[in-house]
Amino acid sequence: MAVEKLKTVKNTCPAIFITGTGTGVGKTLVAAALARHFSSQGLNVGVMKPIETGVVNREELGADATLLKWAAGSKDDAELISPYRFSQPVAPCQAATSAKEPIDTDKICKAFKTLRQGKDIVLVEGAGGLMVPIRGGYIMADLARQMSLPLLVITHPRLGTLNHTLLTTFAARAMELELCGYMINQMPENPDEAEKEAPHLLSSLASADLLGVLPEVTGSDQEKVKLLSEKIDELPAYQWLLNGLGLQQ
Repeated sequence: MAVEKLKTVKNTCPAIFITGTGTGVGKTLVAAALARHFSSQGLNVGVMKPIETGVVNREELGADATLLKWAAGSKDDAELISPYRFSQPVAPCQAATSAKEPIDTDKICKAFKTLRQGKDIVLVEGAGGLMVPIRGGYIMADLARQMSLPLLVITHPRLGTLNHTLLTTFAARAMELELCGYMINQMPENPDEAEKEAPHLLSSLASADLLGVLPEVTGSDQEKVKLLSEKIDELPAYQWLLNGLGLQQ
């Protein structure tokens, strides 16, 4: 199914900021699956992991940024894809303090502006959730606002998702951040009662559109991304997903 970019008044490619409701929801895998899917449709996909912690070798991309770059078939420079890479596997503000390298969000925005040139869509993956601190008085939600990007929230179907997802969407609305929607990842083949009812309950309660439910998959990270990317255009809300991401058929 071919996809074309949505023409905008400003004649710039659409871009979104992907965030999660917590750790372990598969945010990076979904972001990479979207990148692989749209790249397979012939789009020039840009990917960013502005801040990554827990990076083994800071001279190279971290695991998340590497997966995103592979999925998109990106040839962009590492400094554009991931301007800040830290060794400590902690919150960005802590990792930056440990490395004695304060995070300049203007540098991130400048890299984003450069990377966006010539692209059909750009997927920016945040670190953790909206409330993760980047520096004193500045959180991940502030970065999304500074970059002027709508949010795509990745969540899970397990017990606790109602609270986690609604808190995230409520916080986004309270901070006047645009929400293009949310996706539920890791739906088991045989869901329990809580997992089975999660999509319906969230649809009735969340102040955002449910853009898709993706299955739980196994294998290496690349294998998981391949499997998830093949499921995307099979989603009943695929057209809503395209609209939410600023694309059209």
